[in-house]
Amino acid sequence: MSQITDPPPAAVFPRLGWVDDLLLPALEAAVAALPGAERKVAGYHRGWCDAEGAPVPTVSSRGKAVRPALTLLSAVAVGGSARCALPGAVAVELVHDFTLLHDDVIDGDALRRHRRAAWSVFGTPSAVLTGDALLVGAMRAVTETPAPVATAAVQELVRALLELVEGQSLDVTFEEAPKVSVAQYLAMAEGKTGSLMGCACALGGVLAGADSERVSGLREFGRRLGVAFQCADDLLGIWGRTARSGKPVGADLAARKKSLPVAAALAGTDAAAEQLRSLYGSSHPLGEQDIALMRELVEKAGGREAAEQEARRQMSAALRALSCARPTADAYRQLQEIAWAMIRRDT
Repeated sequence: MSQITDPPPAAVFPRLGWVDDLLLPALEAAVAALPGAERKVAGYHRGWCDAEGAPVPTVSSRGKAVRPALTLLSAVAVGGSARCALPGAVAVELVHDFTLLHDDVIDGDALRRHRRAAWSVFGTPSAVLTGDALLVGAMRAVTETPAPVATAAVQELVRALLELVEGQSLDVTFEEAPKVSVAQYLAMAEGKTGSLMGCACALGGVLAGADSERVSGLREFGRRLGVAFQCADDLLGIWGRTARSGKPVGADLAARKKSLPVAAALAGTDAAAEQLRSLYGSSHPLGEQDIALMRELVEKAGGREAAEQEARRQMSAALRALSCARPTADAYRQLQEIAWAMIRRDT
């Protein structure tokens, strides 16, 4: 299968109706099994209901369910059925929501998917407990898979969770670190974001009964895609638009977070990099003018270009790994479309 190094002309996130039809009832059942208070918070977080628990008719605030789509398509890619991988798809989506709930608390982000974040509506304890409940629900989902593959599926998820926690811990540590290299940042991103995406793809292979070589290719595809996605996410955090992304644009700069564009810019030797280091090293609160200046300095110092190039490099590695999994032609095309859409989101 030929390597593709350039994205399609218009990478729009593909709408896979069959994924929604299969996934949504299973997700709703998993959330319905949570304790009452946590069920309400989880429903709000997912955009299914408002803060009072009343159903929300629109789907505008709901996520794209990227990770479960990768799980289901990965199973199909190696000759299995999407339905056999459904428990894994549910598990990775519940884990993803667990991480989002906790991340918003850790970062103090008040917006999520164009709405107030759950912690800002229900309080920090409720958001944390809901995340914990979702994690339990994820483990329950994979333990209920058929016996021959249940152990392998649980091991895959546990390994990813350990890497995810380590990556998140590094991310928090980096906030206080005087200097973070690009290599250090990428290692953190591989754990924080790449581990779960790699797990999502690998679980599809595991639950489809694929051999270890094909599962390994799927896992590496997801890991590289996860790092590429994190690069794109960092770009959105600085140059995106809140109205389109639902993210609090500029919050990373205001918190002096060392995202990839910033880490690359801070390593520069020009005047822009020096001025940026001075702003990052100061302790005074940052106003809108400071943030606008920092955004300009990161770009002048080459941070934006470095992050864009890294995203493309990781994508090329992801597609090479996907080829090693020997996917069916149709599944390869769909996985490729999803991958490019994930890193070419509107900025």
